[in-house]
Amino acid sequence: MDYGFIALIAGFALILLGVWGILTQKNIIKIIIGFSVFDTGLHVVMVGLGFIKGRTAPIIGESVSAYNAVNTVVDPVPQALVLTAIVIGLGVTALMLAYAVKLQGHGKSLDISSYEDLKW
Repeated sequence: MDYGFIALIAGFALILLGVWGILTQKNIIKIIIGFSVFDTGLHVVMVGLGFIKGRTAPIIGESVSAYNAVNTVVDPVPQALVLTAIVIGLGVTALMLAYAVKLQGHGKSLDISSYEDLKW
């Protein structure tokens, strides 16, 4: 079985697990954990889509010559997008945790159903 296919299956499983965690949990921290699992699943899917069997990392050196690099390395764009997405996901998770701490300090609860005033 191809590693890219395995990464796609694992990534979609993580996405489904994260969506389930976001939609079914009442605790804000568990919802944030669900978002992180969802975000990680997206990263794994992006890496799985960029994987090409038989090719190597896009580092030109002794093993990969500049002349033959097009035929021997994978596309570096998905890897760069995943690195950027990891940093953005970390920032969003930190912001959500800071908001959860503020909610805990204000409402003395992490249960999402106890914040009726935030619903529209």
